[in-house]
Amino acid sequence: MIRDALIAKIKSHDVVVGVIGLGYVGLPLVLRFAEVGFKVIGFDVDPEKITRLNAGQSYIGHVEAARVAAIRSSARFEATADFSKLAHPDCVIICVPTPLNSNREPDMQYVESTADAVSKTLREGQLVVLESTTYPGTTREVLLERFRGSGLAAGEDYFLAYSPEREDPGNPHFSTQTIPKVVGGTTPNCLSVAKALYGQVIDALVPVSSTDTGELVKLLENIYRSVNIALVNELKLLCDRMDIDIWEVIDAAATKPFGFTPFYPGPGLGGHCIPIDPFYLAWKAREHGFATRFIELAGEVNTAIPRFVVDKIAWGLNDDGKSVRGAKILILGVAYKKDVDDTRESPAMEIMSLLREKGAKLAYHDPFVPKLHKMRHYDFSDLSSVELSEDLLEKQHAVVIATDHTKIDYSWIVNHSQLVIDTRNATRGITAGREKIVRA
Repeated sequence: MIRDALIAKIKSHDVVVGVIGLGYVGLPLVLRFAEVGFKVIGFDVDPEKITRLNAGQSYIGHVEAARVAAIRSSARFEATADFSKLAHPDCVIICVPTPLNSNREPDMQYVESTADAVSKTLREGQLVVLESTTYPGTTREVLLERFRGSGLAAGEDYFLAYSPEREDPGNPHFSTQTIPKVVGGTTPNCLSVAKALYGQVIDALVPVSSTDTGELVKLLENIYRSVNIALVNELKLLCDRMDIDIWEVIDAAATKPFGFTPFYPGPGLGGHCIPIDPFYLAWKAREHGFATRFIELAGEVNTAIPRFVVDKIAWGLNDDGKSVRGAKILILGVAYKKDVDDTRESPAMEIMSLLREKGAKLAYHDPFVPKLHKMRHYDFSDLSSVELSEDLLEKQHAVVIATDHTKIDYSWIVNHSQLVIDTRNATRGITAGREKIVRA
């Protein structure tokens, strides 16, 4: 039986694993499989990534270059942009982006083009797993349909599954190995093969009844966070008007030992999941004549927060007799969260865009992001991280704490700045110079 033969090869580590998309999700998977003895081929369309990985280098801050160098020197890993080689791996894992288009609808071009590439080389005895976050039905409607042209039967000749990524870049408490992995198969045979593969590298598996279920599991995880963050962000706006410290409120509420989980406000949502994924379900729900009002309202609240931050900057400058136009404004932190180099969907980008539209003269400092590059919606490629100094700070009309990296001495920042706009509560506990701090 094809299924039993593939499972046996997996358990003996006698299969080649292919990972499509070598970013924040794909690269940790590559490392995990290669480090336990599997031969791994990584596929990506970015020639710079391919070159650096094959040279044993890492381009992700929290992924040590030594780990990449080790799997390269062991000959267990190679990276390639040649998608015709997709016939070589016995197990293919798809980790490509799933962004939104300008109308906040799913942009499925990367999943679709990857599915087309896999369908050209799909062969008997292969396992294909989609890990990209997407709407319920994607594995069935996009991958399974495209694979029908091969003449192979899912669950008999080849195997198709969905297993959502659960990476948390920069979190020292969890790794690819220790985060429980949800797995759903197109058929029971597909599920058993996918479980066999992930069981070699993940400590705990969470099997679910279908690929649709697995796809919705991932969306629920991120919608839960989006809605709760929207709640505290809205309360932050109210507390600002009522002159109440929202952070003090949350911390006091968090002392309740049951029935409460603390979420914290910020300058807006960031990262590759929470700002995007809820809209995937909202879009799919409309296909079923259902309005996801909570989800869409949360999105409206969260996307409005960067404008609130810019308004607070304007008010702070106005109190000093200055306007935003022509003001020198330093952004502290452009990554979407502290202590990582990931700028995807970072609220700092929207804040900077709004400030630039208003005529501000921008600079930024981020110890993890030495230079900014052109993105899908923003272009700050003219900016590089500036070195912090007393002279630099004193010349800025405002310093905006957009990301609370732990490497930064915020007491020193406040001491040498004219005005500090704190969106992360990074200045809590600082008493000297308190009159210069505006909470946003």
